[in-house]
Amino acid sequence: MKRSLLSSQSEGLERRPTSRLVRPSLSCTPLTFLLTGFIWLSVSFLLGAALLLGLVNGTPLPHWLKPVHVHGALLGGFLQMIIGGFLFSRANGHTHASATSHSSLFWALNGATVGLLVSFWLGHMTMAGLAALVLIGIVLWISPTAWLRIGNAYQPAGAVWIARAALVALLLGLIAAALMTFRIIEGAHSYLRLFHVHFLVLGFLTVTFILALHQILPVLMQAPLASHALTRIAFWFLPVGFAALLGGFVTSSLWLEITVGGLLVAAVAMCTYDFLVGWIKSGAPEHAASDHLLLGVCFLFLSTVAGLAMGANYLRTPPVMPIGSLHLVAYTHLAFIGFMTQVVCGSLATGVPNILAVTRVPNSKKRQAYRAQLDGIMNRWRTAQLAGMSLGTMALAVLAALTWSVPLGSSSVQITVWIAAGLLILSLTLFAVKLTWAVGFRPS
Repeated sequence: MKRSLLSSQSEGLERRPTSRLVRPSLSCTPLTFLLTGFIWLSVSFLLGAALLLGLVNGTPLPHWLKPVHVHGALLGGFLQMIIGGFLFSRANGHTHASATSHSSLFWALNGATVGLLVSFWLGHMTMAGLAALVLIGIVLWISPTAWLRIGNAYQPAGAVWIARAALVALLLGLIAAALMTFRIIEGAHSYLRLFHVHFLVLGFLTVTFILALHQILPVLMQAPLASHALTRIAFWFLPVGFAALLGGFVTSSLWLEITVGGLLVAAVAMCTYDFLVGWIKSGAPEHAASDHLLLGVCFLFLSTVAGLAMGANYLRTPPVMPIGSLHLVAYTHLAFIGFMTQVVCGSLATGVPNILAVTRVPNSKKRQAYRAQLDGIMNRWRTAQLAGMSLGTMALAVLAALTWSVPLGSSSVQITVWIAAGLLILSLTLFAVKLTWAVGFRPS
């Protein structure tokens, strides 16, 4: 099996001098990207909880905090961690290469993200457009290397062209953002926003995380997935379905959206079956990373079914059930927290120990003992952490459903929103503590 983005093996490396492993405190290694991305995600997480509590209690926060929350998580968090994983995979597990600094890329990415968030605060769209141009430059900078690397990093049949299509979708989504902020095409703002959101969220992030699942889980299970045929079919259905779904949104064709939504539900169901059966056949290994990843794909299935149900809801006029802001928050966060954040936690739970072991222990024979200690740290409080994130995500859905029968000011809604926020914050805090512990734990 070819090496994955986050789990490159490192057998047979020759010993390097210890002095070469000592990096300056401000060096921007792949680990720096991963940890900084997680910090961005955590801050956005807390901001999202504040926005939710304000929405439910009738005391909404300033409107500019919503795009700050969204873009902080997507660009500063998810995109930065994907780049960090890519940089580590490019090192092929070599000790010195894994500790190489990428300062220009790091500061350009984080500077552009900060500039974008400040532009939302100031309401300065030209500044937002300039930040988008910097992000486009970053993607163009790393694209040639990523394009070649993808051919060696993705093993499942059909995954190479899909991974490259995801890279193109990232670039198109950023270009749409730049056109939107500079108002270059008059009267096309709504279409550009549609392209911007769906190219980035569906075309890039969702596809990338699904491909990461297909790479990381077989390594953790030490066994292949249940069916390569299902994997191949799902890989073809997903990008084609996303493209057709976007076409349905652009043409306002509800029946096309529902038809394609059914196709996507079938594709995600294939992926879910493939993962769960492979996990069971491998003996159901008890590992926090694999648990996060499996729960992530289950939440992806739930969010896809929920999206199909929301589309079907509008077949009648008026809709069968009214859909408000809180329902959209619950629906989107089935994907953003239930799927993407779970996959991020699972990837970090296995990727960070791997990076720490490779960069801190040059001897491959001695490395395994240190890696086992780090895995032990990441597996602590596993049940509480997994239950908190999963039940907290489901509590958001329960909260939205309650508003169909009781007012926002009712005690049941107030209790549910605090339970949801508390569980999610508790889960993320536990993971942050384990991550900090692992990074601070040095080999003996």
